[in-house]
Amino acid sequence: MQRARAHGGWSRRAWLALAAVSIGGTGIWVMHFVAMMGFAVDGTEIRYDLFRTVISLVLAVGIVAIGLSAVVNGRAGWGRLIGAGTITGIGVASMHYVGISAMRMSASVTYAVTLLVLSIVIAVVAATAALWATFNVRGMAATVAAALIMGVAVNGMHYTGMAAMEVTTPTGRTTAVTGLDAYAFFGPLAMVLGVLTALSLLAVGIGSTEKEIEEDLWAEQQLRTLLGDRADG
Repeated sequence: MQRARAHGGWSRRAWLALAAVSIGGTGIWVMHFVAMMGFAVDGTEIRYDLFRTVISLVLAVGIVAIGLSAVVNGRAGWGRLIGAGTITGIGVASMHYVGISAMRMSASVTYAVTLLVLSIVIAVVAATAALWATFNVRGMAATVAAALIMGVAVNGMHYTGMAAMEVTTPTGRTTAVTGLDAYAFFGPLAMVLGVLTALSLLAVGIGSTEKEIEEDLWAEQQLRTLLGDRADG
């Protein structure tokens, strides 16, 4: 994200979009959905509403983009960071619960309020820490450590939210479950996100670093100053 901050205009927007897809889509949403594929309820199959599932993906990418943009485009400070982290965290929690609502099964779902609120708090704290790390952590070792911490935090939010669920299956004969099998659409979506993430990594690999951009800007400024002095002379 240092590249996004160093650039302006369309270049900045492109870097922000790539980061939002990588973090919100491949990182957060794919983790959420893979974990959901491991969820089972005795006595009923689980299928998914395609529209709500896609909405949860759009929420994950869109809210992360808003959070990153808020930090990149404004003055650095704890107030802006906490505000962006709060918005992003609530958005991530919304993605989770919209994804849960996409499940179709012959059972009813309620939530334990305390654990539900705790999952949102974890999401806000994790999002704030992730935004801080995105713009402040440098170096491979520190980046890997930050990624591991964020991974644990996001998983903690997910499983706290799952622990808040109370699923009740009806007694007697169950009704038919409508919707799509998870594997019917997860594969194509994951493939698209994987390609976009690969393109992001390629762009990071061949793109100029923040230091190189600053050096180019400094050299350009020096050249303009030199040409201006000669014109005045």
